[in-house]
Amino acid sequence: MKHISKVLALGFVLLGNAVWAQQQQDLPCVVSSISDEAAMRRWIQTLGSDEFGGRKPMTEYEDKTVNYLVGELERLGLEPAFDGSWFQPFQIISVTATPKDKQFNVKGKKKAQLKYPEDLVVWTARATDKVELPKAEYVFCGFGISAPEYGWDDYKDIDVEGKIVIAMVNDPGYYDASLFRGRNMTYYGRWPYKFEEARRHGASGCLVLHNTEAASYGWHVCVNGHMEDNLALYNPETRNADELGIKGWLHEEGARKLFAAAGMDMDAALAAARKPGFHSFSLKVRGDVKMAVSYVIQETRNVGGILRGREKGDEVVVMSAHWDHLGIGAPDKNGDCIYNGAADNGSGMAGVLLSAQKFMQLPEYPLRSVIFLFPSSEESGLFGSEYYCAHPAIPMENTVACLNFESIGPAELTRDVVVLGGEGSPLAPYYVAAAAAQGRTIYFDQDNSDGWFFRSDHYNFVKKGVPAVVWENGLQPADPGKPNKYPMHAWYHKQSDEYRPDWDLSGTLANVNLVFSVGLSLANGH
Repeated sequence: MKHISKVLALGFVLLGNAVWAQQQQDLPCVVSSISDEAAMRRWIQTLGSDEFGGRKPMTEYEDKTVNYLVGELERLGLEPAFDGSWFQPFQIISVTATPKDKQFNVKGKKKAQLKYPEDLVVWTARATDKVELPKAEYVFCGFGISAPEYGWDDYKDIDVEGKIVIAMVNDPGYYDASLFRGRNMTYYGRWPYKFEEARRHGASGCLVLHNTEAASYGWHVCVNGHMEDNLALYNPETRNADELGIKGWLHEEGARKLFAAAGMDMDAALAAARKPGFHSFSLKVRGDVKMAVSYVIQETRNVGGILRGREKGDEVVVMSAHWDHLGIGAPDKNGDCIYNGAADNGSGMAGVLLSAQKFMQLPEYPLRSVIFLFPSSEESGLFGSEYYCAHPAIPMENTVACLNFESIGPAELTRDVVVLGGEGSPLAPYYVAAAAAQGRTIYFDQDNSDGWFFRSDHYNFVKKGVPAVVWENGLQPADPGKPNKYPMHAWYHKQSDEYRPDWDLSGTLANVNLVFSVGLSLANGH
């Protein structure tokens, strides 16, 4: 990855059709513009309208959404980002898997039956009509973590080739504040990581051991989310044959049955696994895994436009916002069945389009290129950004940063901006300088106990070594008498996420201008 210059311009210039306006409560000037606000409202209102049907991928509303975005990028004067195309198509597989007789039979010192879905819920990403793992051996691998930077390796001296790994949810810091980052979950604690690591070690399957407190949600979430239509990126060349044979969640009572079949004390094993120096071990329990599988393969698209840098066109800053939402579902108490997604993520898309407009209005284009990326399928598992990062328009080693816009409005004007994951990030000084130019401050939030930092498109860039942070509206209103009327909990993933004319976008616009100035500085870096 190209080096990010540590020499910051002393004055971040916030450009575009902007005028300075004195804010209330002695807050110094921030950029705002009537034309900017009108554009933001138009984009949010349009993309969040019933006409777009909740923007679910692989429905008729995908065409409407992506074609609208292309029309706006063309109107702004950008070029297609993908070898002359605005679209980056990729395939997703949707899988439903059901164990034979709705149970797994296992045998060690004793026999046990793991009932589906009471004891476990399982699936696969393979394009096959069945999964069969004869006499599969179960191995307990603690947290299923290999993290040399924390001096932790649950896979040390254990062979899991062709076996089924049992891995505890979360990471050791949840139980001991002196380990990892304490209650601030690392990516090692996320359940997708457990599958990735088991696959890297050659396992045939992985079951994540559920715990309500450590997972932060109950068993019903695991069941409701994975009984059918489990999604994954699809590779037509391999038909996903290199994926784990089974992925799944294991209920604590199901795990207790496994340990009982092994003649082992589960509570003692879990306690030992939470401490440094734990050694993973085989349960010496085996059983045939047989699952009937049905699947559907469909195509969806990322959308992208590019502004070519005038001197370093082979280096790029990515500004992104996912275009998808949840589509149409059961009606709520008001009879509304459309998940419009005006805030999530109509506001984010509007932020990217406004940033693109500002770049195109510059008197001189930046040194580096800027890609304005709209990934698909964020809501389903960050699949669009995952695919982009594996097939980037400009190589990842030449990608300077990802500036992601996620549910950025409505937001009232605040004196500060919250940045998660900024500690030690090379982007931190850019955000600090841009905020200072607005007379605002950055609050670096170190609390990631809910794993929020890992749950949006930017994180796929982070996994590739590209700097990115999560930024959110601040905690200190410029006018304490005018708090946000629409807090996130009132609309998140609900039919009520609809645009309203009385939305306060003063903070949204200030934040977009702040991130635009970060992008401009990075694009002009040496």
